[in-house]
Amino acid sequence: MTLLTLDDLQGLGRIEPSNNVIPGRSGFAGIVIDSRRVTPGDLFVAIGRGVDFVGEALERGAAAALVPNAASAALGVLARSARSRSSARVVAVTGSTGKTSTKDILAALCRPHARTVAAEAGHNNELGLPLTVARLGPETQVLVTEMGMRGLGQIAALCQLARPEIAVITNVAPVHLELLGTVERVAQAKAEVVASLPAGGTAVVPARAPELEPHLGRDDVALVRFGAGGAVQLDRFEPPLLVADVAGERVELEVPFTARHHATNTLAALAAYRALGLPLERAAEGAREIQLSPLRGEESKLPGGGLLINDSYNANPVSMRAALEHLVARAAGRRTIAVLGDMAELGPGAPAFHRRVGEDAAELGIDVLVAVGPLAREYVNAATGIPVRVHVQAADEAAAALERAGFEDGDVVLVKASRAVGLERVADELLRVRA
Repeated sequence: MTLLTLDDLQGLGRIEPSNNVIPGRSGFAGIVIDSRRVTPGDLFVAIGRGVDFVGEALERGAAAALVPNAASAALGVLARSARSRSSARVVAVTGSTGKTSTKDILAALCRPHARTVAAEAGHNNELGLPLTVARLGPETQVLVTEMGMRGLGQIAALCQLARPEIAVITNVAPVHLELLGTVERVAQAKAEVVASLPAGGTAVVPARAPELEPHLGRDDVALVRFGAGGAVQLDRFEPPLLVADVAGERVELEVPFTARHHATNTLAALAAYRALGLPLERAAEGAREIQLSPLRGEESKLPGGGLLINDSYNANPVSMRAALEHLVARAAGRRTIAVLGDMAELGPGAPAFHRRVGEDAAELGIDVLVAVGPLAREYVNAATGIPVRVHVQAADEAAAALERAGFEDGDVVLVKASRAVGLERVADELLRVRA
């Protein structure tokens, strides 16, 4: 049950209540913008074409529908109303890569010990963040938000709605360079979450992130570093076992993933978990329930002992390197196939970044490379050491190209690209034909 009532909708747009809601009496069961996801008692906010589905939402049991005058502004008002009435402790997770997975891990660790609300999937922008905050209920003790950005000032604006007391920056990498220009400006944008903390707050940051250092000078905020040389370090990672040193305390977890970059995300989550004052000696209870959001390294079995790693949600030069290293580790001697699509929003340096990934693939000994998209041709041009290299322009050609490249039973396949490329279709087709 949310902290919002029908009265909170006044002045925000057209309100269509159902017959079973009493103004000001009770909160909504939830808040949704997709009529197909409405459950009884929800508030349906009709954004864009959602206005055409108000009737459907009410038929599904929505307590009310709001057709806002301005979607972002209306959601912001609802988020501020909910936040002002809540005593929940709020965590903001941002970073160039790994923020959704870190959010997923932290929420799972918290749930056995505190009533927790967390952002769904990648709800991290001017629409998704307010929807998350507006889900605060009278019983909520911890709210885990995720904050994305495509320019300066955007994280600061999101922080005004969420008002976090704990901030997590997973890393800083060359993303959104099309708008920001340099990695230093990416760090500046991410560091807005630290600047937004109240006195006495906690900032969780990588032990090695030199671009962040100019923005970490607040002496009224606790600074906790994770990773090699930090207060929270990885002692052992032998999946499913993960052993961490958390400010001098040994923590053993059983985790459902095999990628080392997710182990690093877990360090960040453990640092935030500790900052919330939750019991480290019981962190393993939540670790057993970790469920990463879709398309973030999902693994599916293929014939002959093969494996598909579907990491097609997004990509940048840092996450590409990590995914390729994970591909080689998971293959453990089996033949490796990398289906790699374009990386978006890298600005004028995009061709060079793509060439570097091609060089990484060759250096790591990838056996087959299928490159998808106009920029992806640079992968093929640079990966001269890979014996089988194929380039196609679009995702709908990639599955056939994979077969032409000589896909065999027992192969381990990585599928990764920026979201706009749509490589999840290749993974779906591979499973349909081969699984």
